[in-house]
Amino acid sequence: MQQSLLYLLALGVGVGLVLQVGMNVTLRGALASPMVAALISFVVGSLALLLYILVTSAPWPARAQLGAVPMWAWFGGVLGAFYVASSIIVGPRLGAAALLALIVLGQLVASLVLDHFGWLGFAQHPINLARVIGAAFLFCGVLLIVR
Repeated sequence: MQQSLLYLLALGVGVGLVLQVGMNVTLRGALASPMVAALISFVVGSLALLLYILVTSAPWPARAQLGAVPMWAWFGGVLGAFYVASSIIVGPRLGAAALLALIVLGQLVASLVLDHFGWLGFAQHPINLARVIGAAFLFCGVLLIVR
């Protein structure tokens, strides 16, 4: 896939995250429960993924492949649930811009550490002055948005 298409895909994911928060907050309002709204969001997402796998005839992993997965890797869904449930609770109080600015800042800080050390399967990209300056600018942007 071309680099420019990857950039557009990542940008689209960012747009989707904002829309997801709004949809989930609406679901929370209708159901009067952030946790039930988060659960329904995951069930619908899981069904969509199952449908995609069935339509594309994607192969299921073999038992040996499942057994080779490190134990910690099975818990990514817990972080996804934490994100969805937290954004449903926090989003209406902070607003979409502040919520996502803070989320992106958290993602950037964690990303710089993961890249620097090459942890969790990411290629190693050492922290350098340009990355630190970029993070500082993003931090300044977050301060402007939340004030």
